[in-house]
Amino acid sequence: MKDDEIISQFCARDENAIEQARQKYGRLIRSVAMGILRSAEDAEECENEVYLRAWNSIPPTIPVYLSAYLCKISRSVAIDRYNYNHAAKRGEALSIDELSDFLSGGESAEDRLTESELTRLLNSFLKSQDYNTRVIFLRRYWFADSIQEIAQRLHLTVGTVKVRLSRTNKKLREYLKKNGYSL
Repeated sequence: MKDDEIISQFCARDENAIEQARQKYGRLIRSVAMGILRSAEDAEECENEVYLRAWNSIPPTIPVYLSAYLCKISRSVAIDRYNYNHAAKRGEALSIDELSDFLSGGESAEDRLTESELTRLLNSFLKSQDYNTRVIFLRRYWFADSIQEIAQRLHLTVGTVKVRLSRTNKKLREYLKKNGYSL
């Protein structure tokens, strides 16, 4: 079934939309959650929460790309679950927090970019980087992979990944300042 047909079913409040979304994107949704949580049980619970949130948000939201919309929800749910599971372990900060701390600069609301402006700038910045830099950045800050996992995936040393992340963050900070984002 095509995405627009599934979205139409959501809009018509047809419960079959959930089953169609599960068949088409269930594995992808679990994969996103599993990448953050590292627990099959938690990933399965997140998947169910994704369908509930999609049911409650479509309409009024009509996603352009259903897969991206569901993945975004999955990532959000998984991060919430991760933070809940690790609330007592304050020494174990999730990498998403690193990036949000990095990007939360600016004293006033006027100094901050909207989410869409920031997304556009991040996409533009990442397009200007080489393939491995993009992969390292996305694996760390989108998929929440550990530095060790990234190093193994790309056949690099842990030190190399740390240095690349540090340099990329510095370049990103400079790029954002150049484009009007005050840090």
